[in-house]
Amino acid sequence: MMNLQYRLPPAPRACLLALTLALPLSCLTAPAVAAPSSSVVLEELTSTELQDRIAHGATTVLVPIGGVEQSGPYIALGKHNVRAGILARQIAQKLGNTIVAPVVSYVPEGSISPPAGHMRHAGTISIPPAAFEAVLEGTASSLRQHGFRDIIFLGDHGGYQKNEQNVAAKLNRAWTKSAGKDARAWALLDYYDITQAKFIAELQKRGFSAAEIGLHAGLADAALMLATDPSLVRTDAMAHGAKPGVADGVRGDATRATAELGQIGVKLQVDTSVAAIRQLLQHK
Repeated sequence: MMNLQYRLPPAPRACLLALTLALPLSCLTAPAVAAPSSSVVLEELTSTELQDRIAHGATTVLVPIGGVEQSGPYIALGKHNVRAGILARQIAQKLGNTIVAPVVSYVPEGSISPPAGHMRHAGTISIPPAAFEAVLEGTASSLRQHGFRDIIFLGDHGGYQKNEQNVAAKLNRAWTKSAGKDARAWALLDYYDITQAKFIAELQKRGFSAAEIGLHAGLADAALMLATDPSLVRTDAMAHGAKPGVADGVRGDATRATAELGQIGVKLQVDTSVAAIRQLLQHK
């Protein structure tokens, strides 16, 4: 009987052995399971990761609110969105057991037609106050549905602080009636107010005038932006270009703004917000 068994000749057998030995260990073993994300940002977690975090006590969620508005020729339109997101992450990390929801980017900025306020300058986006409040209400209600028990609005712009309060009050009335105070909504005004008082006072201590610090797109505004995302400030153009005024959408002089000055405001915002949140969670 013929022997039909096929045997590799010596040379191919040696090549096969060499190829096997050259394979990385990961190819010869089962793939490793990826570790769960340690991010505090809701959008960077999977649904199951988030569910597990909530089950283990992460029942506080921050809702940063920004806006798209002009800030003159030297500060980008998205300053509030970027700043709110960055500071919310820092606050959440200091608090622990806290998640950061997506930034609410569409906010009231005044009349569209005829245009008023910031709407007179290209790029500003404005929505009606009722629509803005409905967005906040839907956002908070969604988060409550998934197990969050303290939903905190962090508004980076002064124009809608009252709207935040309106929504929080409305939600708390409804939730008290329907579910026995199982969740609370909060409008953390301290987050914004500190930039209008203590931060301004700190800048004045360093010799800057109220006119230079400004009310919008001045030194205070630019310094905060340089401390959070300097790519959004056109520093070269600002140093060598014309000084914009009210007609250009600017109230103040940002020329001498630095990241170091901005860090004073960032620290005040973060530390003040953390302390205020801890206090309200203790007394709810």
